[in-house]
Amino acid sequence: MSANRTNGAEAPVALVNGRVIDPAAQIDAPGGVLSAGRRIVAAGPDIRTDTIPAEARVIDVGGAVIAPGLVDMRAALGEPGHEHKETLATASRAALAGGITAIACLPNTIPPLDDAPAIEFIARRARENKGVKVFPYATVTRGAEGRDLTEIGLLREAGAVAFTDGTRAVADPLVMRRALAYAKGFGALIVQHPEEPRLSPSGVMNAGEIATRLGLSGIAPQAEVMMIERDLRLVEMTGARYHAAHISTAESVRVIAAAKARGLPVTCDTAPPYFALTEVDVGDYKTFARLSPPLRRFEDRIAIAEGVADGTIDAVASDHQPQDEDAKRLPFAHAAPGMIGLETLLAITLQLHHQNDMPLPAIVRRLSTDPAAILGLPTGNLSPGTPADITVFDPDSPWKIEADRLKSKSRNTLFDGRPVMGRAIMTVVDGRILHEEGLCS
Repeated sequence: MSANRTNGAEAPVALVNGRVIDPAAQIDAPGGVLSAGRRIVAAGPDIRTDTIPAEARVIDVGGAVIAPGLVDMRAALGEPGHEHKETLATASRAALAGGITAIACLPNTIPPLDDAPAIEFIARRARENKGVKVFPYATVTRGAEGRDLTEIGLLREAGAVAFTDGTRAVADPLVMRRALAYAKGFGALIVQHPEEPRLSPSGVMNAGEIATRLGLSGIAPQAEVMMIERDLRLVEMTGARYHAAHISTAESVRVIAAAKARGLPVTCDTAPPYFALTEVDVGDYKTFARLSPPLRRFEDRIAIAEGVADGTIDAVASDHQPQDEDAKRLPFAHAAPGMIGLETLLAITLQLHHQNDMPLPAIVRRLSTDPAAILGLPTGNLSPGTPADITVFDPDSPWKIEADRLKSKSRNTLFDGRPVMGRAIMTVVDGRILHEEGLCS
């Protein structure tokens, strides 16, 4: 790989000799991307060394994939209140190393993001950090306590990208109906953590034979699909936009596919653990395997992978949940749920390409184009005039995940030691190269 650079902050930058994948424009062809300042000028097969402006800085990516920057629509970033687990700065470094250019952060913070000053705090911290773009969710209910609705209109004006109680379900059907009706008036999106809490109030892993053998309380798969089915009835009543977060069961995939076929305004996402791991990975009470929702059966893992491949599942999110050692070095039932995922999102999702023959354009769509569209973000594509948010990745680069070498402040990953293929070699945010690995200067 080689580069020929010219000086000048506003000088055009040309990434050339790559495989350009832009699902929004249906581009999958050899070529490059030309940007100037913070914006994309052009992308596709016409961007070559002999077609770009003479003053452009040229970066040869050596045949790697040039794609829209990855958009992670679900991550906990630690601030405010959990800075000992993660900060915006450490999360940003991890995200950029993983090819992510934009994150939607959960509102379950201390204090929760349920008023305009809290939303503005996140925006200010992101600007100060000057790293990955951060778009905050606001809570659906005050304090994410499931009772009183927040001021959805005011919070949207303050910058909330969508509304969710994060790691808690909006369990009361009347509250959810009112939230959906209220949100519809503003064109806002409600994102649900679909789990009926009263069905498995003390559950810590998937209900079934393994939970019984380990003597752990189980969470029935039906707790997830029951909540989704209830919410879909409310969507029919209100016509509001609804998104089911990190679905994990085969039944959830089937129900959402049927809802989409009926024309309901419904989307959903999942996370890598649910198509790469199963309840068997709990092993001998591995607390890193305690997740919410829990790891499911082999059949569910296959159904989730198929749902990602056929598009029933619109997006793959990191579901990044950093936990410190004190929170995980406890008996399984008492350990905090969650697993980090920013830096491993791309590599684990690429397993669907390497093992299941899922086309690379579909991978890019699930990781970038569709999550950006769901959240209404002006990114996730390489169209002229859009922000120059770009990820360059080598889908065939082998490496081994080593928790101690990841950039997140926490180390709670069950993928530690796993050999994978595919990694980000350049991450560009608003035209600034913020991560570069493996390219010659």
